Amino acid sequence: MKLIPSLLILFLLIFLGGTHPAAAAPSIKLEKPPLSERWFGIYLDNERVGFFRQKISETSDGYRIESDSSVYLKVMGFSKEASVRETYLVAKNLGLRSFEIEQVINGGSSSLSGRVADTTLRVKSENKGKKKDHQIRFKGDIFPGAVLNIFVLMRDLTPGKSYKALTFDAEEIKVKEVRISVIGEEKTPDGRVAIKLRNNLYPFVNNDIWIDPQGNTLLESVRDGLVSVRAEDPKLLGDFVGGLAVSKRDLIYDFSMVRAEPPIKDVSRLSGLVIELSGWSDDLPPLQEGGQVAEKTGEGRLTIRTGAAITPVAAPLVAPMKDQYLKPAEKIESDAAEIVAQAQELATGKKDAGETARALAAWTADRLKDTIDDGGGALASMKSRVGNCQTHARLYTALARAVGIPTRFVSGMVYQEGKGFLYHSWAESFLGGSWVAVDPTYNQLPADPTHLKFFEGHTPDELSPIIAIIGKIRATVVKTVY
Repeated sequence: MKLIPSLLILFLLIFLGGTHPAAAAPSIKLEKPPLSERWFGIYLDNERVGFFRQKISETSDGYRIESDSSVYLKVMGFSKEASVRETYLVAKNLGLRSFEIEQVINGGSSSLSGRVADTTLRVKSENKGKKKDHQIRFKGDIFPGAVLNIFVLMRDLTPGKSYKALTFDAEEIKVKEVRISVIGEEKTPDGRVAIKLRNNLYPFVNNDIWIDPQGNTLLESVRDGLVSVRAEDPKLLGDFVGGLAVSKRDLIYDFSMVRAEPPIKDVSRLSGLVIELSGWSDDLPPLQEGGQVAEKTGEGRLTIRTGAAITPVAAPLVAPMKDQYLKPAEKIESDAAEIVAQAQELATGKKDAGETARALAAWTADRLKDTIDDGGGALASMKSRVGNCQTHARLYTALARAVGIPTRFVSGMVYQEGKGFLYHSWAESFLGGSWVAVDPTYNQLPADPTHLKFFEGHTPDELSPIIAIIGKIRATVVKTVY
């Protein structure tokens, strides 16, 4: 399987050394690829620099393989951000039938689509608005990189056995030959039983792969793990992927954005919204308050009403809960002298908590320059004056708690007109007997009705469930109120 992006290897230009003894041939032969969704972390020298998600499903005459990957790396003075979304349709023997690829590299978008017709691969490419047609002649079958490992497991696995296969290289837009060798049974570095393969997909270096007997890739490694892709529990990737999504980084922008049908117009005049989400994880509870009412309306379906589309109901805030949202926390240092002094100064002369909260939100929006990078805790960002939406929410939360306004950190999605819903973080303050959404990034109190809350809490564990829905949910606009 071609999991590691070629651009990452091209920067390294290094050689694998050493040999590995072959083990006895495993007695397995797959009839079909594993039908599942799996997540992988991409690592450079043991530092996570990206992620890869792949889903294989069966069709009437073959299989559909969908994948999304994003990587950000800095090597030898170079840096690159790349995001790739691929869909392949293959026959029962895994031979390529058609594909669609969208990629964003350092902010530049390009797309490819292709279809096999007899002995010709017809490809259409678009890059910077320029369209081009390609016709590539070949003999036999072409196999997408995503099935090269499985291709071998459906054949003879005798150690020392090697295969030649044609595969499509989307970066160079050409068909090339790859050699895949069976090393034999060999445990992964962390001790899992696996079948080891090796191929020459990348220039100058070999690519080592460990696969379990069901055909699932466990590990892909270049130069003894200097560059690797590791199968991981999605929950372990949740914090990393969620952080990228909320930061709205280019490398995950298209993957995480949720387009609304029909598009929402004139958001500045919008007073209420009813929206239905499909692809929702039923393991996630639908959150209420903060100007929204959410209810499950079927398997994987959630309807959310916001603003004027609901009837607000005041709810008393019990003492233990009130104390919880007034306490300092990691990166929300509401008891720090500088935070307290600034909050008290802003609260001076204000007639009530609502007016104070408005002043705190406006000051935070003005104080922090909005960036894609997380500016850290409230105290650090107050000094550095930079940070993303998470940073804004932490600083506002700390200031509000410092003057006795119960406030919590929340995350979800917000609509960007002309594009779609993007993942975002903001805050909720308990004002006038109910929770009110406050967005200190955009200086909104209450926040506009396109704010859809999915998670409460600012810690990585509290945000990590985003992995269950990111890249999966779709949004249908049921009603808009102006």
